[in-house]
Amino acid sequence: MSDPVVLTPPLTDEDVMDLRAGDRVLITGTMLTGRDAAHKRLVDLIQKGEKLPVDLKGQIIYFVGPTPTRPGEAIGSAGPTTSYRMDAYSPILIERGLKGMIGKGSRSREVVEAMVRHKAVYFAAVGGAAALISRRILSSEILAYEDLGPEAIRRLQVKDFPVIVVNDTEGNDLYEQGVKEYAIG
Repeated sequence: MSDPVVLTPPLTDEDVMDLRAGDRVLITGTMLTGRDAAHKRLVDLIQKGEKLPVDLKGQIIYFVGPTPTRPGEAIGSAGPTTSYRMDAYSPILIERGLKGMIGKGSRSREVVEAMVRHKAVYFAAVGGAAALISRRILSSEILAYEDLGPEAIRRLQVKDFPVIVVNDTEGNDLYEQGVKEYAIG
């Protein structure tokens, strides 16, 4: 098995174009968080022609709603949210420069097509390992929509945050590949 790819956001087209479905990746640096309520607000602002509270260019958004932070920790338990909840909003954000998304589960055809068109990728984080994942988060700062509580947009500082490429810039899908590999008949 090859060594994981190390990425440091903000990402460029070149950073993501060589990634392939199934690649293991470690992210070090900053990334954003947001779930469906925050995504809806961002898309509403875009549709009104208003300025966004965060710059999406080259960014990775982690679909997460962390639990409350315990004393002495950077963040609470921080496991991935099911990604299809963001599918209605993701193509518009990808068009605005978003380069990566982290969650769990499959993405819609429209999202995959937007990733191919605008050179972005979708990563999976391991569901059920939220407490372990949170150890890779060094700091968490709310940037926008504090009223959304856990769904606020945050900036996370991460080190060696482990993910796997599910959808790459060529439209390959790790989940589809896995089903084909183990199909009987």
